[in-house]
Parts: sequence; C-alpha cells; structure tokens
Amino acid sequence: MHTPVTLLASAAIGVLSLSFWPAKAPGNLPQLVRLDPAPFSHRLDGDWQRDGGQVNAPIRSVQIPAPVEIMEMPVSTGDWMACVRDGACIAPGGPTDRPELPVTGVSWMDANAYAAWMTKRTGDTWRLPSDVEWAHAAAELFRDDALGVEADPANPAVLWLAEYNAEATRSRNLDREVRPVGSLNVNSLGVRDIGGAVWEWTSTCLRRVDVDGTGAVLREGETCGIYIAEGLHRAAINDFVRDPKSGGCSVGVPPANLGFRLVREAI
Repeated sequence: MHTPVTLLASAAIGVLSLSFWPAKAPGNLPQLVRLDPAPFSHRLDGDWQRDGGQVNAPIRSVQIPAPVEIMEMPVSTGDWMACVRDGACIAPGGPTDRPELPVTGVSWMDANAYAAWMTKRTGDTWRLPSDVEWAHAAAELFRDDALGVEADPANPAVLWLAEYNAEATRSRNLDREVRPVGSLNVNSLGVRDIGGAVWEWTSTCLRRVDVDGTGAVLREGETCGIYIAEGLHRAAINDFVRDPKSGGCSVGVPPANLGFRLVREAI
C-alpha cells in the first residue's frame, strides 16, 4: 500500500493531470491519456542493498521530464495480431484466439518490436514508458511494495521474516484471471487495467545500489538486459523472457503474465 504522502501525491497528480477523459482516437489508433509533468512522491526502482542485505528503496519527489500520452489500456491480442499479420511481430506466447484480451507472453524485445511497428505505421514516436512514467499513469493504483521494516544488522531474521510475509501476501493476492482490456479498473486519470494479472514492461533497466548506514549511495550501476515490469509488485526480468513463471525474475513471486502498453511522445 502507498504511504500517506504517496497517496496524497497521487491524488495531486489526478487533480493536475486529469485534463480530459480521452475521446475516441482517430482511425484505429488506441485511446490515449495525456500525462503532464507534476511532482509526486515515489519509491525509487532498483535493488537497494546495505551491508549485503536488501533494504527498501527511498521515497523521493520525482516527475516525468516532458508530457507524454499513454495508452489508456494495455495492447490487446487483436492489436498484436495485426502486427503479426504485417510481419513485424511474432506470435505471442499467450492465447491468440481472444482478441479482446490483453496480449500476454511477450518479451521486452517483442514489445519494442511492436513499438517500432507503431512508429512506422503512424509517423509518431511510440515507446515503452519508464518506471516513473508508468507510476505517474498508475496514480493511486500504484502499489508500493516496500517491506515495511528496515534491516537490522544485529538481527537479520527481522528482514527475512518481513520478506517472507511480503511474498506470502503477494502470492495470496495474485489475480490470475486475465480479463478483457478495459474491464478491470479505472483510476483518477482515466487509465485502465492497472495491477491485475498482467504485468507491464517498462524501459527502465534494473539498477543496483549500495548504500551506507545513513542511506548515502556508495555504488550504483545499471544492468540493461534486465528491465522493470510493473504490476502487483515490481519485477526485474530478462529482456528475452516471455513466460515469467519459467524464470528470469530477480527475486520473489514471479509475475503471472507479461504484457505492455506504450507511450506516444506528445505532439
């Protein structure tokens, strides 16, 4: 769950960015929601460590660097199969006979192939959202997956128990039903289908950060080849993985399914 400051900031995003409910997009383009830069409190992504043990990433005030338009709903199987028929995408690992479902069984590489196809087809620039763009779009439906405790070097069992309880809760809460696009939920911005059975790829590489006892960063590096997927919790997954249950998740309960939505750079 969000901390109070995060919830308040998410609500502020709704006030600042809800300029319209998206009208029907022209032709067969997806419906879009515009996101304008506005600061909000956000738990940073990445694998944060202190003295060799995992700790919660800090909460910081962040904002997207420029306006973007994000797909109101995830890419559907019907949308994906149009790309397949054009020869720009390959068949997904998930079902192909339900065009109304979000596409599943797609890797980060697959999602970028679809973005390239959309860019070529429309003349606009389409890409995966960053972690911060996705969190902005999720607004009050973004889930803070902090452990709720700080590491205690004198008693590592405290952190182990917190990690165990967090994983058990995620497993219990995991929604395994893939519902038709647009039918799961809608947030204050008009963005739909956040946090169900389908995790969504982002463009953010996994970063690993070592901090000292005061929280000051000692070392930080990125592993681009492993990317953040957002959903019930954050997951770090290899870019070629289509079925997260088969491996590729850095830690914890793996995502149920992998899909995505794109942003269009504002024009």
